[in-house]
Amino acid sequence: MKFAPVQQKFFAFKGGLDEETPSIMIPAGVAISATNFECGTYGGYTRIGGYERFDGRAKPSDATYSSIPVSITGAYAIGNTITGATSGATAIIIAANATTFFITKITGTFVAETLNISGLPVATSSAGSSSGGAGTPALNAQYKNLAADQYRADIAAVPGSGSILGVWQFNGNKYAFRNNTGGTAAVMHKSSASGWASVALGKELSFTSGGTTEIQVGNTITGATSGATAVIAGVGLQSGSWGAGTAAGIVTFASQTGTFQAEDLNIGASLNVATISGDSTAITLLPGGRYEFLNHNFGGAYNTTKMYGCDGVNKAFEFDGTAFIRISTGMATDTPEHITEFKKHLFISIAGSVQHSGIGTPHAWSIITGAGEIAVGDQCTGFMTQPGSTTAGAMVIFNRNQTYVLYGTTVADWNLTLFNPESGAIEWTTQYIGQGVMLDDRGITTLATSQNFGNFSGATISNAVKRTLSDLMGTSVASCIVREKNQYRIFFSGGRALYVTFSGNKVAGIMPITTTETVSCICSQESASGAEEIYFGSTNGMVYQMDVGTSFDGEKISANLELAYNHLQSPQTLKQFRRMTLEARSDSYGEVDMTYRLGYSSPDIPQPTSTTLQINTSSAYFDSGESFDSSVFFDGRTLIPLDADIDGVAENISLAFSSYSDEHDSFTLSGATITFTPRRMKR
Repeated sequence: MKFAPVQQKFFAFKGGLDEETPSIMIPAGVAISATNFECGTYGGYTRIGGYERFDGRAKPSDATYSSIPVSITGAYAIGNTITGATSGATAIIIAANATTFFITKITGTFVAETLNISGLPVATSSAGSSSGGAGTPALNAQYKNLAADQYRADIAAVPGSGSILGVWQFNGNKYAFRNNTGGTAAVMHKSSASGWASVALGKELSFTSGGTTEIQVGNTITGATSGATAVIAGVGLQSGSWGAGTAAGIVTFASQTGTFQAEDLNIGASLNVATISGDSTAITLLPGGRYEFLNHNFGGAYNTTKMYGCDGVNKAFEFDGTAFIRISTGMATDTPEHITEFKKHLFISIAGSVQHSGIGTPHAWSIITGAGEIAVGDQCTGFMTQPGSTTAGAMVIFNRNQTYVLYGTTVADWNLTLFNPESGAIEWTTQYIGQGVMLDDRGITTLATSQNFGNFSGATISNAVKRTLSDLMGTSVASCIVREKNQYRIFFSGGRALYVTFSGNKVAGIMPITTTETVSCICSQESASGAEEIYFGSTNGMVYQMDVGTSFDGEKISANLELAYNHLQSPQTLKQFRRMTLEARSDSYGEVDMTYRLGYSSPDIPQPTSTTLQINTSSAYFDSGESFDSSVFFDGRTLIPLDADIDGVAENISLAFSSYSDEHDSFTLSGATITFTPRRMKR
């Protein structure tokens, strides 16, 4: 008897989620159901990374653990703090067995000594502690997670009430805005080694020039009549010039002695340098805004980059790390909602009015200084600057229902062109990642520069996930890009999101995400070291760092992936399925449950239970980096085939994967080889 030959076919996992294409037409490797997997730029599906709370203290994902050999003599409990009777060193027990304490948050250096808990001896150590000590990769992952939990407990929410209103990174520091406890004012906070600390905004004083002496940061001003004094922390020149003796603007300072009155100001021997109309006022912020920021250098020196922001309920502001200066545009309602920079002008929007400062002068909003206003006839929902030279380039102005493109370099040659009279962008969803990406009523749309620079083309890219996006429309709250992954992320209320991955300017796939916390605002920026960092504020008042750790701030990450039914190029031929070889990779230890569904999950065909596959592809490492007496795993690889038996007869097969863990690192599933034997045609 002649038997049909055993065959093997490989297919790559790629394409993202497809909810619309008929099953028979969906390519193998495309997902038909997914949660918390993202597409790779070059294929594969990766279980997303975790996120963790942040306030400037030690990060949970950086936590390490050590082991100390012991002879146990008394009672102890996980979470107890041990103290060396001789060394005075301390640590927290996170796990233990009959001969070893596994510890974290070590202070000092343990030696061979008695170990006490609350002054009572509980064990004797035969040596000091050593880094790591887990016997298997799985235990190593578990102990690292337990150590992370100890550090996580120290991190607190931003003081106050309600959602985080804005989060940003400037000069290596992280800032967050939240309403105070009573909800009567918004407060700016800065992260530190001891947690969030409120930033004193100081006092401000409006002045008009009394001469040609320039007021500079560090000057001490003195009231000619009152004798009140203050040290200048910031100067905002709004009109005129120092040389002409016509300067007018605002000075800010942290504190003052005495009370200023309507009088002249002196600086040392320089008299009557400015005139003021009364005492200074404390800078406060009205509550409830939604903050938008940028960092930009309007000056000529390398170190004059400053942070600019607005929130829709207060004046725009400039902050250099010390001085907080409110920017007055002169509008009766001076509450900008969106902010950007274009051709050395600071641009803001107030309802349907787009305005800009003078060139290189973000505080000057007079026509004389080159400022101007552009009416766009609808609520402005965001800006997007496009790349170009000093004489070329363009800025996209989004309305809710229209899109404009602004060309030119100054108020003398601005050219506002209506790009799309029927499509705009929803607020907080516009991002630039090699091309413009935004959400509109038609779906997620791109705005790409055409071959003839200066013109643009648009296209809807979310047709494959229409069903999911239809459920989410009207609930978008924030968006960001991930440069390293060439990814656009859009967040919705209820902890839901869509991750759109690009390969070049083409969509590699879109995947739905569900988190345990709801994003209220987000920023994605490069740190001082050049590493990309993503922070989001939540409705619970916490700030979280995204794409770090192995959990959702201590909660398990639930991830599921089901692939399209693969008929292996013969949709009407029954196959005897025999084996699946999965290509997987990870930077650490992970586990994934695998199952499969046969014949469109027909109830007439026995369907299998799941199998747990271990992805131990971590490179060999030493926790201490110096010695061999810690956790060392020499069998690690960065890519590994995982084999699993499969059994059944059907015309097609769908592979399904899931994971539910707070201790396993993210992993990537790249593709699979199916081993099968063709049988007869399906009747």
